[in-house]
Amino acid sequence: MSAPQDFAPPSAEAMERLAAIVGARHVITDEEAMRPYLREWRDKYVGRAACVLLPGSEEEVAAILEVANAERIAIVPQGGNTGLVGGQIPFEGGNEVVVSLKRLNRILDIDAVGGVMTLQAGVVLADAQEAARKAGFEFPIDLAAAGSCMVGGNLATNAGGLNVIAHGVARENCLALRAAIPAGALIGRLTALRKDNTGYDLRDLFIGSEGTLGIITAAVMKLHPAFDDVALAWVAVPSPEEAVRLITFIRRRLEKSTLTAMELVCRTGIEFAVRHMGAREPFAEPAPWYVLVELSAHGGPGSAMHDMEEILGAAFEEGLISDAALAQNAGQREAFRKLREGMSEAQKYEGGSIKSDISVPVAKIPAMIERGIAEVLKIVPGARPVPFGHLGDGNLHFNISQPVDWKKEDFLALWEEVTTAINEVTLSLGGSISAEHGIGRMKKHWMTRIHTPEEIAAMRAIKAHFDPGGIMNPGKLLP
Repeated sequence: MSAPQDFAPPSAEAMERLAAIVGARHVITDEEAMRPYLREWRDKYVGRAACVLLPGSEEEVAAILEVANAERIAIVPQGGNTGLVGGQIPFEGGNEVVVSLKRLNRILDIDAVGGVMTLQAGVVLADAQEAARKAGFEFPIDLAAAGSCMVGGNLATNAGGLNVIAHGVARENCLALRAAIPAGALIGRLTALRKDNTGYDLRDLFIGSEGTLGIITAAVMKLHPAFDDVALAWVAVPSPEEAVRLITFIRRRLEKSTLTAMELVCRTGIEFAVRHMGAREPFAEPAPWYVLVELSAHGGPGSAMHDMEEILGAAFEEGLISDAALAQNAGQREAFRKLREGMSEAQKYEGGSIKSDISVPVAKIPAMIERGIAEVLKIVPGARPVPFGHLGDGNLHFNISQPVDWKKEDFLALWEEVTTAINEVTLSLGGSISAEHGIGRMKKHWMTRIHTPEEIAAMRAIKAHFDPGGIMNPGKLLP
């Protein structure tokens, strides 16, 4: 596969052609102005670029790729720049061109009868959520980075998030998409059809492709009828085993509501969020593990809370939970969510953090946590494990914070050794080393371990068809 160093920086003539497409004021070449596009928020990946382009239409994106293909210019697509595996960041050579979709930010249509939204790829997730709410619907994706990430990036990485337990991942909620490819064409029909068996489904090739085939420019997303009642509770559990048993316990007792989120958090994560994010302790007495439970209902005010009170009361009697705090109003619900959503950022203030995004069958979460922590502590005695995440779908953010008496750089130097240990446990349990963040550049070397030679060959053949020059996000995803 082509690597970034295989490409030369765009020539002066090529730069003129690209500027003619997007307009000179939408070409960024100043190093300081490019800086926000060249680093991810943890500063683990910091790259350089020849320029950043800001196209204003789908046709401009296609025209950029046509020029890039003809001139052999490496392209790095970028949405909200919230990815954590380096997929959206150029390498350090400075010869690549970043194509940001931030100007493709229009919601094109909301079909209340069909329950779908058609929107451009640069729409910020929070804006899509707000537009859906105003129309009486729920947008199916919800991430902690909703205020920054973009729907195109959510699709390119097949994002999951907090509501997967109720609505599924991004792939399950996309009816159609359109993408620009290096041939200079837009492919894909923005139809809102629920049934369309007319050949190969090109949509699914682009979802999860991380910008290596082309650039997603627009999509048709499912919407779900808005719930009219929501109940949120933090519960304390003795161990991950009881947390897992609680899922089935809740589902079997639901009457009027739906389980829409179930998040597992360890005690260390709670302490970090309280210490650094202005969050509040959920209980007077600390517990080793916590679960954030959200029930949502269409049955009118109080229906979700009725189920929550009944179920948690029964769970307490069964010994599954040791305490529970129920949000009584919108302000308390916001505070409860703030505690969970602050987990990732809070770790920045505790020094170095080695992060893994893994999934295992839900029943194997306790084994994953026990074995994973044991392996990490063999490598880094005194490390502070911070596993947390989406209990209902088996996705854990298996993060490790540095020992308090270590230097950050010494700890981060063990990134590969620590993540290898976690990944080995994950694979032994039938899991995935990339649940929702993608492969990017961080995990590319694991692809040959996960997939057979025949599967890798098939992926390479697909890429060669759409991107014969290898210009799309070179050095990412495929080995």
